[in-house]
Amino acid sequence: MSVAAPDRPAAAAVTPGRPGNEVDNRAAYISFGLAYLLGHGAAAVAQGDNPLPGLPGWLPTALLGIGLATGITQATVAALRAQRGAAEPDVLSGKLLGASWIAAFTALFLAVTGLTSALGMPELQPILWPAGSGIVVGLLYLAEGAVRRNLLHYGLGVWLALVSAAALFLGTPGLYWVLAVAGGGAYALAAVLEHRRLGRHADLRR
Repeated sequence: MSVAAPDRPAAAAVTPGRPGNEVDNRAAYISFGLAYLLGHGAAAVAQGDNPLPGLPGWLPTALLGIGLATGITQATVAALRAQRGAAEPDVLSGKLLGASWIAAFTALFLAVTGLTSALGMPELQPILWPAGSGIVVGLLYLAEGAVRRNLLHYGLGVWLALVSAAALFLGTPGLYWVLAVAGGGAYALAAVLEHRRLGRHADLRR
């Protein structure tokens, strides 16, 4: 007497999964890279033994601020675009990561302002702000890369955090040169590698 094998339910069939929407970070990387290169670069040439004459004191801060604001905007738009049609847990993760930027920079503001005020050394702010911002951005990239399983984003975060912290040993203008070259260069390389990463992702979706 033969026993027929039970039919497998259709829901149990294993089908290869497709990756979800990817965040396109190219525009954000380019904006942040220009902010580092122009903003920190201008700060570097404005200080030191032979500062560039005629350079307005407000220019480095303005270039850095405009670049960072543009980069944050580009990153936000890219993240929102990637969330279209995403599952509810992924949408929640994206919102929490976005809120982390606000919380992190608020904490940085309180730390830098409180530390320099308690020590009575406001002259430390031009050093702590650039390095602290790089560390915060790097750590946020670490979190985003881990959640999104994006090794490029994660690796860029590691580099920015370590370089920004190590630059504190140099003081000024060395700190600005390191951030401009090592930070801006890392963003430029990341923008190129991001193009390749998105191309591979598009091939997997076909």
